[in-house]
Amino acid sequence: MSSILVRAAQADDIDTIHGFILALAEYERLAHEVKADRDMLGRYLFGPRPMAEVLIAEADGSAVGFALFFHNFSTFEGRPGLYLEDLFVLPEARGRGAGKALLARLAALAIDRDCARLEWSVLDWNEPSIAFYRALGARAMDEWTVQRVDGQALVRLAALPS
Repeated sequence: MSSILVRAAQADDIDTIHGFILALAEYERLAHEVKADRDMLGRYLFGPRPMAEVLIAEADGSAVGFALFFHNFSTFEGRPGLYLEDLFVLPEARGRGAGKALLARLAALAIDRDCARLEWSVLDWNEPSIAFYRALGARAMDEWTVQRVDGQALVRLAALPS
């Protein structure tokens, strides 16, 4: 079994990142919702004002997983946090420690950056991932539900008088 190397993604990783996003969307049965393309990812991940960061997990020199994350802020804590938007490991690489290595690096980044917490969402049907997260000490925030405004609802909301 090879060791897992976790590194910060670079601009020349765009094709790899895009491939992981497509594979994740397929796994989550959401491939029809992917709008991200390479140009868009390049602009928002590596442009003049990056909006998110990516870690790449490698085994034997090949990318086997990724984590895309960004900072949020807790008003109650008065400190930043890290929000893990997506974590994905190729099916053939699962069980080799890549997911754990990505989460461990995110936890270390959160501590280094004086973040109060590391948070993410998981689909309620994804029992293998839920069990994996519980084994690492994650807890469900069952009293909270995710709310979203997008598409035309977002446009209508933005047009309301302020």
